[in-house]
Amino acid sequence: MQVAVNPSDELPIYRQIMRQVVEGIAGGGLKPGEKLPSHRDLSEQIVVAPLTVKKAYDELEALGFIETQRGRGTYVCAALPKVDRDGQMERLRQDARKLLSQAYLAGLRLPEIVELVRSANRELTKKEEA
Repeated sequence: MQVAVNPSDELPIYRQIMRQVVEGIAGGGLKPGEKLPSHRDLSEQIVVAPLTVKKAYDELEALGFIETQRGRGTYVCAALPKVDRDGQMERLRQDARKLLSQAYLAGLRLPEIVELVRSANRELTKKEEA
């Protein structure tokens, strides 16, 4: 798992770590049962305090995305948390409206926006579309 953080990002570093782990799971780059780097290893890799990584892992564990097995390590959960599909669809609809508003204000047209979404999908899933 490769994690990259940006100290000047508006999102706190532990949230950046969380986002990348969730994106890895959602995109299929992190499989159920896959072992994650230890707090110390990941903190050395991205040059942050181990407690920052621990905070991210603790929150991901509380959300049901990962599990820590004492003495063995931290793993992606075999059974991921259930999502309230209707609630999630409404949140996504609101996010889509925000995206469209920002894109239209930037002068983009719908075909350009669709290509941006396709590009983001390729990045997230690390594969080409059919």
